[in-house]
Amino acid sequence: MGELRKQASWLEQPVTLGHWRTSDGAEVDVVVEGDDGRVLAFEVKAGERAPGSDFRGLSQLRDTLGQRFIAGIILTTGTRSYTYYDRLHVLPIDRLWTPVHASTAP
Repeated sequence: MGELRKQASWLEQPVTLGHWRTSDGAEVDVVVEGDDGRVLAFEVKAGERAPGSDFRGLSQLRDTLGQRFIAGIILTTGTRSYTYYDRLHVLPIDRLWTPVHASTAP
């Protein structure tokens, strides 16, 4: 949460950080909302993998917000980035502070 808060402070546009939880227990760890109402959402997991059940809160938030929902990201201790489903992604947590250089094909 601290790293996400620090990263958000560098954005040109002001954002609001919060948490989202439903009455049936679905939740999202960090919700970043811009002044324009668009939302990025983050789940932070201690494991290397993100099973489908880890996307419950992100999926519900995406479905609730519709087009306002830009993306939901699960941060893991793994090494692989991938798209799980519509606007839902998995990203190694170290990508928050490690530059990723584009590779060039020979």
